[in-house]
Amino acid sequence: MKSHIKKIAFTGILIFLLLQFYQPARNSDYGQVSSISIGKVHHIPKKVEVILQTSCYDCHSNNTRYPWYSNLQPIRSFMENHIKKGKNNLNFSRWGAYSKRKQGTKLNRIISQIKSDEMPLSSYTLIHRDAVLSAAQKKEIIDWAEKLNDSI
Repeated sequence: MKSHIKKIAFTGILIFLLLQFYQPARNSDYGQVSSISIGKVHHIPKKVEVILQTSCYDCHSNNTRYPWYSNLQPIRSFMENHIKKGKNNLNFSRWGAYSKRKQGTKLNRIISQIKSDEMPLSSYTLIHRDAVLSAAQKKEIIDWAEKLNDSI
C-alpha cells in the first residue's frame, strides 16, 4: 500500500514539474503607455489614476504587474485566462480605439460594477488587499466616470 502511495505522489510531483515548462506569454508592456490609452485620450485626475493602476490595470490594461507566484503552473494559466477575459471586456490601454458610444457604455458599466461591488473581483482583492476600494475611492471613480461620460 505504501509503494502505491509513493507512486501516486511521485507521479503528481512529476506532472507538477512538467507543467512548469508551459509558460504562456505575459501581458506586460509595464511602464509603457500607448497613444490610445485612456490617460492619453482623456484627463484622469491623479487620485483616480492611482486607484485605476492599483485596482484595475492588472486585468484591464496591457500593464499587468505579476507577483512571484505567477511563475507557477497552474496559477499562471489561471491568471492569463483571467487577464485575457478582463481585457476583452475592458482594456484601458486601448480606450482610444473604442467609439464614443462604446466608451460611454464602458463608463456606465464601470459605474454600475463599482456601485454593486462587482469590481474589483473578490478573487483578486483576496490576495491584493491594496486593491480593495474604500467608499471614498468608489466615489472618486464614480464621480470621474460620470463626469467623463457627460463630456463624451
